Amino acid sequence: MGPRVLGIVGWSGSGKTTLLVKLIPLLVARGLKVTTVKHAHHAFDVDLPGKDSYEHRQAGASEVIVFSSGRWVQIHENAGEPEPTLAALLRRISPCDLVLIEGFKREPYPKLEVFRAEAGKPPLHPADPHIVGLAATGSQPTAAIPVIDLDDVTAIADLVCDKAAALAEVIVALEACEPGACRKLV
Repeated sequence: MGPRVLGIVGWSGSGKTTLLVKLIPLLVARGLKVTTVKHAHHAFDVDLPGKDSYEHRQAGASEVIVFSSGRWVQIHENAGEPEPTLAALLRRISPCDLVLIEGFKREPYPKLEVFRAEAGKPPLHPADPHIVGLAATGSQPTAAIPVIDLDDVTAIADLVCDKAAALAEVIVALEACEPGACRKLV
């Protein structure tokens, strides 16, 4: 069947990461191999000064692969190149059953919105037809999509499994957008 993809989106502080940390173990317990993709709006580093891999990058290596019997990581320096597209990143995914994406809220792929009215931000789903479900605190009587209580992680896992789209279809949809056009959804 191939990997399936669903995004977890919402405003900063809505609880996306908290939900993912609860959701992933439930999905793994169902026998799914889960991959996550996380977009960061800031610089980040997975390497520490003084480590050999850090020193390799500082010396000018454009890519460093570090591995052991327990894990491996590939660090790629953009070095002035534009940020990769979501489609380009999805093409690099290792074999898995489900890809959960945190971020990329303006891209055209199926997404679950995490919404907290108390955060004081408007919901995303009314302006984005790609949001297929809403995990929220409190009732959402005007929502035209399935609404699940944010604390009902089992029901959220069911929705994720039901609404995730085939990886190949998601990549085609992402690549069909003109550069920047998809980001105008929200």
